[in-house]
Amino acid sequence: MEPRGTEVAQALITDTRKSAPFLTYLAPFSFQARRDGSLKEPLLDNFPEIARENRNVLMMVITNQEEDQFSDELGRILLNNIPVQDRFLNNIVSTATRYGFRDIHFDFEFLRPEDREAYNRFLRKAKARFQQQGWLMSTALAPKTSRTQKGRWYEAHDYRAHGEIADFVVLMTYEWGYSGGPAQAVSPIGPVRRVVEYALTEMPSNKIMMGQNLYGYDWTLPFVQGTVARAVSPQQAIQLAARENVEIQYDTRAQAPFFNYTDDQGRRHEVWFEDARSIQAKFDLVKELNLRGMSYWKLGLSFPQNWLLIQDNFTVRKR
Repeated sequence: MEPRGTEVAQALITDTRKSAPFLTYLAPFSFQARRDGSLKEPLLDNFPEIARENRNVLMMVITNQEEDQFSDELGRILLNNIPVQDRFLNNIVSTATRYGFRDIHFDFEFLRPEDREAYNRFLRKAKARFQQQGWLMSTALAPKTSRTQKGRWYEAHDYRAHGEIADFVVLMTYEWGYSGGPAQAVSPIGPVRRVVEYALTEMPSNKIMMGQNLYGYDWTLPFVQGTVARAVSPQQAIQLAARENVEIQYDTRAQAPFFNYTDDQGRRHEVWFEDARSIQAKFDLVKELNLRGMSYWKLGLSFPQNWLLIQDNFTVRKR
């Protein structure tokens, strides 16, 4: 979940309590690393207590974000300045001990390509440190389909090394349709499958958590670069279609629902979201490829069908 602002919204706390029985891990997003190796903490409210009550492993998500934006310069410092790095690891250990985190999760994004090996070395060092505490260590990986994939998001993420070092990884298999791009399914099944199948060539299936969005987007048409689509929960999308009296269609290739409507100002809209059919398609993929599980981004968005289907498909493992 992603608590924002000066206090945690009651709706997020309520949704977290409802969802926690169906989760193995609970991950407040995020502890932001600083250039001196200290940590900026997120609002935690009573999330540690909720995790204890539901036997969730509390996951400490750590990012290279500054002002909520991923920073390659911050990443460069943390991965190459050894005195800062040692201070950083000391602060992680003391903070995790204080709150009861049992998995340390690095979500380092948009790193410099030349820091790929430095990131691998850092993860080995961190893993050895956390192993002494009896903790797990996991990482988030950009959705790659080959070892040589180019682009700022991809090049510093070494699937094979992460598969060897980390206890498990989270593949960020969503955002093909994103708020700043043209209207399309957020996590179409074909591209998701291709990322997971590539990951399976680099690491065992029991280390792979497949990322899954708990939201959709409402785009105003025609799409204009620089505009931003509105995020909607699956439940909001269904209610919007009912209010506008439009039919929800289903794209069998993407395995995702969508609909179009015209607003009060006469503007056309296209909405893509998730429903019981699309989530079942993802659950089937998890089972077919024998993956470790599914990682959701993010709690606080109403999608009751998802939690009902978890019970039909899986036995949730508490660790």
